[in-house]
This record gives sequence, structure tokens and C-alpha cells, in this order.
Amino acid sequence: MSTTSTTHNLDVLIVGAGISGIGAAYYLQTMQPNRTFAIVEARGEIGGTWDLFRYPGIRSDSDLHTFSYEFKPWENEKAIASADAIMSYLRETVSENGIAPRIRFHHKVISASWSSADNRWTVDIERTDTGERVLITCAWLFCAGGYYRYDQGFTPEFKGRERFSGQIVHPQLWPEDLDYSGKRVVVIGSGATAVTLVPAMADKAGHVTMLQRSPTYVLPVPSKDRIANALPKLVGRKRAYAIARRKNIAKQRAVFQLCQRYPGAARRIIRHLNAKHLPKGYPVDEHFRPAYNPWDQRLCAVPDADMFAAIRNGSASVVTDRIDTFTETGIRLESGRELEADIIVTATGLNLLAFGGITLAVDGEPVNLPEKVAFKGMMLDGVPNFAYSFGYTNSSWTLKVGPVCEHLCRLMAHMDTNGYTVCYPHLSGEMRTMPLLEVKAGYLKRSVDLFPRQGDHGPWRTAMDHLADAKMLRDGPVADDNLTFTSPVTQGAEGTPEAAMSA
Repeated sequence: MSTTSTTHNLDVLIVGAGISGIGAAYYLQTMQPNRTFAIVEARGEIGGTWDLFRYPGIRSDSDLHTFSYEFKPWENEKAIASADAIMSYLRETVSENGIAPRIRFHHKVISASWSSADNRWTVDIERTDTGERVLITCAWLFCAGGYYRYDQGFTPEFKGRERFSGQIVHPQLWPEDLDYSGKRVVVIGSGATAVTLVPAMADKAGHVTMLQRSPTYVLPVPSKDRIANALPKLVGRKRAYAIARRKNIAKQRAVFQLCQRYPGAARRIIRHLNAKHLPKGYPVDEHFRPAYNPWDQRLCAVPDADMFAAIRNGSASVVTDRIDTFTETGIRLESGRELEADIIVTATGLNLLAFGGITLAVDGEPVNLPEKVAFKGMMLDGVPNFAYSFGYTNSSWTLKVGPVCEHLCRLMAHMDTNGYTVCYPHLSGEMRTMPLLEVKAGYLKRSVDLFPRQGDHGPWRTAMDHLADAKMLRDGPVADDNLTFTSPVTQGAEGTPEAAMSA
């Protein structure tokens, strides 16, 4: 392995060419056209999660009128869309906006170190195709890689796993040549991946069983938005998209607030919809009545009730029980029942990774992420010229990308106007903090200690409400008493953030 002596100097380096990174590139070149930037992507394709996951039926679990970008209308008739359709949309976005030349594939960021003397980040990158090391310096570092770990999913230890004579597959590492035609398949899990896999595999498999330890809220939704599809003929393409987007933002918000404020009523509504689509006499409460309230964990959407249709026609079934052990021919449950299987799919969740596992340092001091507090859901206290984008956990991920990127561009313009070169949030006094990701899903709870935290009020509280974010990030001022701005003149003799704060 060799290290190049070439250092590339940029104004902004975006890490990740997924939906957040592509969005960031658009806003940068639109609102800050004179700034130089590049996107580094560890893999060989854009799309992030949407290119990584290849399991049958992979699709969005929120509508594409809110999951797509505000600046590019979603024109596919399917509002709940497949990964292929989403990838086509992203490729169009990259092509139409001339973003492709900015992307450097097979560039994995290992570490990034901020120097207050230079007012720049030095980013250490490994070429995943050649093993070569590359250094890039930049004034701003923007992490747009989300928080999923790409090289492995989560699989608990299953007793007797080595005894099973069939094939065990994790959805994150789906074999391209897996033939499940006529096979007995057991899908372990009850989250979004499991409820996607079950109906998608049921058409070809001999039978698919979803084995869950406990139920999840499953909400049938139409795959097509009839209003959104009819509007272009009435008001034109762009206006129709804006109306559909606002409508669906309001709908998502209303559903979430109903579940939070009136959980009992929300339970009854969801149960009614489930029972409506299931066979008469089906044990709804055994398999589709969780112990927690709606939206304590994310709701699982099933387009056109496809999972319930598979249960009705007998090609799929649900079993709620705990695993005792894998056997040679399947799984024995704690109840004593045995599920025979040719293929077992462990749809048991994801592993998370903060900022792609990048090691950060400021003036030689390592940044301990769990000790940092998020500011406006996009920056970290005491970390200069660093921003990130994490989407919403209670609505469409991409709704957060626009406001965050617009605010960052406005912040850069403010700094230019006032001659500042450095900006970072600073905490003054004590503040009660809480986990950054508040949904109680298992994969989040397992990894909460890897992430920064959030405060209990004001800009230190990470909003999970698009309207609140739009008010703060898009319409609110960028200057804030919690932000420190410095320039070469005001940085002090040492040029460090600490010197600026004490000046």
C-alpha cells in the first residue's frame, strides 16, 4: 500500500454519494456556485442504501413525493417505489445537474483532522480498488453517509445454527444466484425488511413463514397516490408535485401526532385495517398487536396490503414464538413446534455506524462522539466547519436534506459576508442530554452509545418535525449566540477554537 504525496484542496468535501450526498451537491452548486467541492464514495456506484441492498422486493416504506428531492419532481405513478425506480431517479438527478464529474468512487474516508493553524481539514482516504492512500484538504467537511454499517448486518447468536443443512442468508448480503423457487423459506424478523421479503418471495417460494418474537405495527397503504397522479393534468407538473408533497408531509405529520397523542385510538384504527385485509377468524391480536404504542417504533408500511394478500392466499404465514434452536431441517421453537425450512433469512436488523466510522480529531485531540452534542441536528459542539445530514426517523429521510443543506449554504454566505473562515457551535453551561436517535427500535438502542447526543431545548434539540426544521433552518437566522465565528484576525495567537472563545 502506498500513500500519494498529492493533496487536493477543496472548499467542501462531501462524504457519501447516496441520497443525502447528491442532494448536498445540488444545493452547493446552486446556492454556492463559486465553491469547489467533491463527493467521495467508498463504493463504486451512487445510491448508498438503495444500491447496496439487493433482496427481493426492496422498496421505499414512505411515499416518494416526500422521499424525493424538493427540487426534482417524482413522476413515477408508484408512490411506494422499488429500489430500481429510486436508483433511476437518483441517476437522473446526477445527470441533469452535472454532478457525476464531482464524484470520486472507491474513496473510503478513514480519518479527518482539523488544524486551526491552517483552518482546514486534512482527510485521509483509502482507495478501495487499489489500496492507495489519498489526502484531501478542505475548508468544510460534510458527512452524508447516513448511519447504517454497510459491511455487515445484525444477526443474533442462534443456538444450533451450525446444524442447519440449508442456506442461511442475511438480507444485507443477498446472494445474486439464490434460487428459492419452490423452497420452504423462514424469514426471521418483523420489521420493514421482513414485511417486504415475505410477499416478494411468496410468489416463487413453496411457502414463506415470517417468524417473529413479537409483533410490529403493519399499516396497509396504497402503492399509487391517486390525487398526486391526477393533479398534473389539472395544475401542471411542477405545481402538482408541490401540492402532493405538501399534502403528504401533512399526512405523515398527522399520523405521527395521532399515534403520539391518542395511542389507544391509533391502535384500534391499525387493528381494524389489519383485520379488514386478513382472513375471517384470523388471530389478529396474536400476530399483529404489539405490546408498545404506535410510533414508539417505526410503522411498517405494506403497499396494497401485499403481505396480507399472501397470508390470505396461503403462500405465506406468520408465527409468533421464540427460537429454541436451529435443527438440521429448520427451527425448533420454545413452544415445541418445528418449522421446516430449506432457506432461513435472518431479517434481524442493521448495525449502525456513526459518520461511516470516520475518526475525527481537532488540533490533535480525538473527537469522542458520545461526548458531543448536536446543534440544529446538523453540527457538533466544538467541531469546526463540520456538518452532517441524518434524516427523520418518523417520516421520509430526504425531507431533512433540503433544509440542512440550505442552512449550510446560508451559513457559508454569512461567513463570506463577514470575513469569517471558521464556525462551530459551543456549549455554555450544563445541559441535560438524551440520545440523538430516540426511536425505540432495537437496532437504534443497540448503538446509541456510538453517537453524539442532543440537548433538551432550543437549537440543541434535534427536531423530528419537518415544519419545525423548515422554520429554524430555512427561515430562521444563521447567526446564533451558540455559534462561534472566527477569522484569521480574531483567532488569537494560537489560532485555536479555545483561544477564540476566550477572546
